[in-house]
Amino acid sequence: MCSTDVSTDGPIVRITLTNSAQRNPLSLETMREIRRGLEEIGEDSSIRVIVIQANGPAFSAGHDLNELVGRSLEDEREIFASCTEMMQAIHRVRQPVIASVQGVALAAGCQLVAACDLAVASSSARFGTPGVKIGLFCSTPMVALSRAIGRKRTLRMLLTGEMIDADTAESWGLINFVTTPDNLAETTSSLVSAVAEASASTVTIGKESFYRQIELTEDAAYFEMQETMAINATSHDAQEGITAFLGKRAPVWRDN
Repeated sequence: MCSTDVSTDGPIVRITLTNSAQRNPLSLETMREIRRGLEEIGEDSSIRVIVIQANGPAFSAGHDLNELVGRSLEDEREIFASCTEMMQAIHRVRQPVIASVQGVALAAGCQLVAACDLAVASSSARFGTPGVKIGLFCSTPMVALSRAIGRKRTLRMLLTGEMIDADTAESWGLINFVTTPDNLAETTSSLVSAVAEASASTVTIGKESFYRQIELTEDAAYFEMQETMAINATSHDAQEGITAFLGKRAPVWRDN
């Protein structure tokens, strides 16, 4: 049974978690569906932005715990490897990925939000990594969280298992914007539109470069990015954008 829905609206694709009755668990098949969807979307240069959202009162409660009971080590490895592959696909896909969060995002669900490039949340949203309370430490969510909000804040969430509200998530850098529940779709659409206005090829260069440099030393990052920027500057859209700015006109992107 398919637990995600993929819909296209012009240059925007929305991946929606649809198993609201079970709080949108990230089952093995769901994670595979999302990864496959991202990989297919990444091949379509006409798509500029991807939104990950969910139906129902929860964004995602995390892994399907029923799949973690009574399984072999190889089975468990397969589940967590699939989770890693899905998270990495978010970073590898050429388009920016925006999470639109309307309810609780727990454990791997919180990891999913942290892995997205940008995130908008309803004021009613809550975020947490409660695995410690059931004997399963949220070690893979820790990877995305620690890179998004830092060590002390991540360890507070991991070691206590307590949830944080949307305003705290915004102040910590887990999400970008908090809005009222009624305005979540509108606020998400506004962010999508702002991102989609730019040259698609330039955005692709920027996203790839961000994740490439973020783990490097400062010297190595500067060395890598000065070359990236020099190559970017020779592209059609960079030349068009600079010329348009100097000429006080709107640029005409060719996406290359």
